[in-house]
Amino acid sequence: MINVLNKFEVGCHDFVLKLATYREKYLNERSLLLLLALVTGVLSGFAAIILKLLIEKMSGTIGSHIMISQSNFLYLICPVIGVLISMLYVTYVVKDNISHGVTRVLYAISQKKSRLKQHNTFTSVVASSITIGFGGSVGAEGPIVFTGAAIGSNLGSAFRLSPRLLMILVGCGAAAGIAGIFKAPIAGMLFTIEVLMLDLTAASVMPLLIASISAATVAYVYTGYDLEFFFTQSEPFEMHRIPFAICLGIFCGFVSLYFTKAMNFMENIFGKLKKRKYKFIVGSIILSSLIFIFPPLYGEGYSSINSLLYGDANSLLDGSVFYNFRDNVWMICLVLGLIILTKVFATSATNGAGGVGGTFAPSLYVGCIAGFFFAYLINHIGLVDTPLSTKNFALMGMAGVMSGVMHAPLMAIFLTAEMTGGYQLFLPLLIVSALSFGTIKIFLPWSIYTMRLAKRGELLTHHKDQAVLTLLKMDSVIEKDFMPVKPEMSLKEMVNVISQSNRNLFPVVDDNNKLIGIVLLDDIRNIMFRPDLYRKMYVRKFMSMPPAKIEVGESMEKVMKIFDDTGAWNLPVVENGIYIGFVSKSKIFNSYRRVLKHYTDD
Repeated sequence: MINVLNKFEVGCHDFVLKLATYREKYLNERSLLLLLALVTGVLSGFAAIILKLLIEKMSGTIGSHIMISQSNFLYLICPVIGVLISMLYVTYVVKDNISHGVTRVLYAISQKKSRLKQHNTFTSVVASSITIGFGGSVGAEGPIVFTGAAIGSNLGSAFRLSPRLLMILVGCGAAAGIAGIFKAPIAGMLFTIEVLMLDLTAASVMPLLIASISAATVAYVYTGYDLEFFFTQSEPFEMHRIPFAICLGIFCGFVSLYFTKAMNFMENIFGKLKKRKYKFIVGSIILSSLIFIFPPLYGEGYSSINSLLYGDANSLLDGSVFYNFRDNVWMICLVLGLIILTKVFATSATNGAGGVGGTFAPSLYVGCIAGFFFAYLINHIGLVDTPLSTKNFALMGMAGVMSGVMHAPLMAIFLTAEMTGGYQLFLPLLIVSALSFGTIKIFLPWSIYTMRLAKRGELLTHHKDQAVLTLLKMDSVIEKDFMPVKPEMSLKEMVNVISQSNRNLFPVVDDNNKLIGIVLLDDIRNIMFRPDLYRKMYVRKFMSMPPAKIEVGESMEKVMKIFDDTGAWNLPVVENGIYIGFVSKSKIFNSYRRVLKHYTDD
């Protein structure tokens, strides 16, 4: 069997090499990019369909054994089984970390020249379908983005595309994943622009469109023309409701802030648990307990979203300890509020315990409940004469929280409209999304996906200067042809070193090669031609301290800030105090111009 697989792999490799050779003869890079965008879109569309079918099959089988009129102990068992299987699969079969799919795509774009591993084209689909199918409280969108991006990356790598075009093809795969799973091609393209932060240029717009449209077409062909969520606008949005839309937008901004902060807090907690078994035990206890108390936290939660978009909140109490309070308005408000607060813990517990899933669907879910809760509460505390449409506000809340959590207002607006058909609510969707985004921006400059990468200086952004500095690596600009001197060396010995060097700067190091100072040629020019001082003056007397030291591993953005603050043109690079070399501003500028030309040439 192993020999057969090896022969198959070799055969595929030879076939790809032949195709690559053929394309070099007959296809230019631009034409090939469009063709590969189409292939990426189709393959990503099929991957999205397979993922959805696997989840529906597993969750449907388990759901058929759940009673709506009483508590269900299956909620305590099934999610844990799914997380356990996923953890074992990832640990012993995949042997790689495949969680946080969108963040990993961003990292690949920023730090790995857009290259993703081959197994990423299918492993996330397998692991996330098991996690979600058994009730893990996460979404399938992060894994399908990871899968689509990996398909694009590996196709581009096989055909030897340049890093600049490979980056576009990775964006095509991500856009196709969103377009395929939601049947939302415009939202897929906007996701790539706003979340993955790829520039919309003449070179990227057509491939992104082709990939998104082809993936959505595959989804429509195989699953029909039904929208992802059933929504009919039975009550028109009236202009005098705009103040409430404004309040909802601000409310969604704070819900997004809570969601992001709580998610990071929980991830830090799980990060401190070093052993995998402890993560599994703690995460499983949190997850199963929360789902047992609040069954709407089970799985992606799309059935709950459909219920709220239909205007029915009572069904969210089915199968729970609150079932007998289905007609109690204040109990419904309490349950809705608690679900908003606890969803983030269920999601982080699922991933922390070893499951695989994203935060895309949870943000949609929390937004829907937040919008419904907002209108439902206002209606029952008597603030309005004519009740607010809970359905409309649930839809608006979806766009609001998604906009805030992902820092992607345009994507949130179009995705909400495309997957529900709620285009008649375009104005309030704009208001809520923009205000939610503006509110969270005051407190958090980065989205839930980009926060960690941004703090480490590893994020590629729309800002050209910052993006190019992110692509530059410290190792590529360190210069090591500076001749070091010792503090006990005499001026005569110093002059001998100067005569052998083409530099005017000399690091002073001790016996352990630790940097203790520098000697500038300009500082000793007035004494270096005085023989009477050759044996009287020593390096330790005329050396000086550098204006700053740069540690190996510092981000290029921080390095440039140090240059600006000190006004220096050359600064020493050290590792725990040990001298490594020097980095010069002119060297960085030359590298900057080269990288900028390489990545922005359309």
